[in-house]
Amino acid sequence: MTKIHARFTAVELRKAGHSYNYIAKKVQASKSTLSLWLADIPYTPNAETIARIGKALAASGEKKSKLKRESIDQARRKARTELGRLSKRDLFMLGLGLYIGEGMKSTQMTRFVNSNPAIINLVIRWFIEVVGLQRKHLRMRIHIYPDCDEQRSLQFWSQTTNIPPAQFHKTQVDRRMNKRVMKSGKLPHGTAHLSVNSLGEKRFGVFLARKILAWSDIVLRTTVLRAWSTGMTRPFQG
Repeated sequence: MTKIHARFTAVELRKAGHSYNYIAKKVQASKSTLSLWLADIPYTPNAETIARIGKALAASGEKKSKLKRESIDQARRKARTELGRLSKRDLFMLGLGLYIGEGMKSTQMTRFVNSNPAIINLVIRWFIEVVGLQRKHLRMRIHIYPDCDEQRSLQFWSQTTNIPPAQFHKTQVDRRMNKRVMKSGKLPHGTAHLSVNSLGEKRFGVFLARKILAWSDIVLRTTVLRAWSTGMTRPFQG
């Protein structure tokens, strides 16, 4: 059972009124994973669940599920209020933070790698709205595993990012045996490697890679110096 299939099955079983213990055995997933997958799914124990675990325990589970959903909804409302509207400055810093974590640390090439479509699209927005690129400057290469369907993966990433198939490089398939076991079913569409093609514009070539590294260096150095000045940390003494 792939991860996507397991999640879909778990959602349907929860909607039908089954407990975490029951679902965990059916889809071979941990309770912590189910907690993430099913947080928003209303839970009303069905007759089978009540008969299996007892009326009192079923009622307790239903109450806990309701309280959890209410807490999550409250947190989301508060988060939405606190965040407000995302400014260009916010987007600048958010995109830079993502690039510091997952971007290529090279003075010759600009590349960002992630398997989360939402994060990839956020970085694409950063490239376009902050850096000044056009979608034509973007190139994509997907890295998949033997259990992935290459054509479906290509279609998924093209539709998700609105990057034409013509701007995709040849797909790479990771056939390492140790990776097959670790990644099997977990990344059905592989990992997206997003890169920049300058198309002859010098500002989007090696200069862009160097400027992003400079932004990163300035932010990191400023953060460290601020931490030193407030006594949060101390410089390394060799």
